[in-house]
Amino acid sequence: MRLVYINPVTELGDIGVVEAAALLAARKASSRELVEACLARIAERDGGRSFDGDPGSVNAWVRVYEEDALAAADRADALGRRAFDNAGPLRGIPVGLKDLYAVAGKPLTASSRVLDEVPARSCTAWERLEQAGMVLLGHLHTHEFAAGGTTDQVGNPWDLRCSPGGSSGGSAAALAAGMTPAATGTDTAGSLRIPSAMCGTSTVKPTAGMVPIRGIVPLGPTLDHAGPMARDLADCELLLAALAAVEAPGERRPLRRVVVSPRIGGLDPDVAESFERALTHVPLVEVPPPEVELDLGMTFIDVCCAGMLAYHRRFDGLRELYRPSIRGFLEHAEARAMSAEEYAAAQLRRLQLTARWLDWFHEHRIDAVIEPTLPIVAHERGHGYDEAFTDFAEISLTHYWDWTGFPVVAFPSGTGRRSGLPTSVSLIGPAGSDWDLLAAGRGIQAEVGALPPRAPSG
Repeated sequence: MRLVYINPVTELGDIGVVEAAALLAARKASSRELVEACLARIAERDGGRSFDGDPGSVNAWVRVYEEDALAAADRADALGRRAFDNAGPLRGIPVGLKDLYAVAGKPLTASSRVLDEVPARSCTAWERLEQAGMVLLGHLHTHEFAAGGTTDQVGNPWDLRCSPGGSSGGSAAALAAGMTPAATGTDTAGSLRIPSAMCGTSTVKPTAGMVPIRGIVPLGPTLDHAGPMARDLADCELLLAALAAVEAPGERRPLRRVVVSPRIGGLDPDVAESFERALTHVPLVEVPPPEVELDLGMTFIDVCCAGMLAYHRRFDGLRELYRPSIRGFLEHAEARAMSAEEYAAAQLRRLQLTARWLDWFHEHRIDAVIEPTLPIVAHERGHGYDEAFTDFAEISLTHYWDWTGFPVVAFPSGTGRRSGLPTSVSLIGPAGSDWDLLAAGRGIQAEVGALPPRAPSG
């Protein structure tokens, strides 16, 4: 007998993780119904599926595993009915994985013509989500090998002419279009936060190392982070607990002292207006900024590209298959030819800068730094693969916090009065403050509101 969900007017494709978990726990919906709703949304809203995309499609999904997803949903329903009291909150909830996350027996391509593997073992992050009972819908597009901030083969559901951001652009677009309640991404220079900002969704870049990156295709291995993506931070919190294999603490440090970032400048008018509105919901204090470099210059790029080159050496014979921008990054790394001494000096500089920030947080009793996630709103898509180093605007605020490894929560701050496109705000805290930041972000999000899923337009 099929279960009837609690509100027949509500489309299951519109609900998030927390609400879906409540419906499953109350036996008002089944996992199969959730999965069927997501598959129907994908069929309705994703459009034509292709490597390059097209102007009229979202094209968020690289591959959808329909039969496997329905079978996994049935298993979750059967297990839940036999031992529902022991079911975790994520059992039976659908999720999409960025096409960097290895899944045993499934293709892994990094949205590239270069990589074509079928791993024998899943990445740790998916092992943990699978153990929590989540149902895999499929793999989502990334900017090729995560090396860019645009994912131009994917359309932004807010305006298909616009970029969804990158590199986790497929994940953010699928969430924004209501095709899945949950997704995953990675972040090396902003790749969780950039697409979340452009598509009006939420994310948390965890403290470096909190979520294992084993089995995830790397970009810059010493900078890479893995994390959850959803439409609001309450959903991200449940996902992060599973990804980190911990129980989220009940006690949280309240947000009492927040400082406006000293790194802000050159904001789009819509971003500036929404940021000012967000500031009215936080307890601001003024303290002297830390005595640190606020511009990393080319050091970040050099370290990232050196790590990228180390991974991509295995594909030297396939260079012609890369998109032009990826070749440009690899050629930069080869021309730069960082010495071991230079690389070690850069990493030492990184450790020292991070330590000074930690001292500053402690000395002034600062709970969080707040800044716009991006200085821009989503722009026209179509040129992000033409050449390397064209996405400095996208990463200008985000990359710094990958360098320090600090946690960041990013969530919508409304839509622009001029553009009608989403804007976003970020809270940054010292290492280990992930749960406090999530609680604080949830409080602010309750005031400014999450953005609902939408049918693609434009």
